[in-house]
Amino acid sequence: MASGILRSVISTFLVEHAWAVPIVFVLLLAGCLLLGAVLLRSGDRGRRVTRWLAAAAVLAALLLTLSPGGAQPERTCTVQFAWPSLGGVETLANIALLLPVAFLATLLTRRPVLVAAAASAGSLLIETVQALVPAIGRACDTTDWEMNTIGAVAGALLAWSIIRVRAGLAATAQQRRG
Repeated sequence: MASGILRSVISTFLVEHAWAVPIVFVLLLAGCLLLGAVLLRSGDRGRRVTRWLAAAAVLAALLLTLSPGGAQPERTCTVQFAWPSLGGVETLANIALLLPVAFLATLLTRRPVLVAAAASAGSLLIETVQALVPAIGRACDTTDWEMNTIGAVAGALLAWSIIRVRAGLAATAQQRRG
């Protein structure tokens, strides 16, 4: 019940302050870059923290997508292949949903393609549950899956870029010493 209230508060804030959504999204990306750099520098402690943060991100995504909503939609899924407005509140929220999950999982596994594919499959599973379990009051939409997948790919690529830059810096430092 608390997750439904939290989701409602977040949704209301985002709709009433739509101008802030792109700013929050950019801050999310910047925060991931900073957090990733810190976690990678922190060795074993950073890996432990990354595991906890990844678990929290997965839990948050599940609570936001599978906790009971207010409506009782039909047992169907909206299938559409139109490209939504990237500045829209719901679109950016769907992109942001799995971005931290994929980002943190890529930092842990160093396997961006596998992580992005798994996150996309997880999003597809969530949309399927939303379609098949109308009691949770959630609506299935292929656009949600598409935007979640874009967020997962972006998160995995963002983490991979930090990993590669860090590896390049380490190699340069080693060449200078040796």
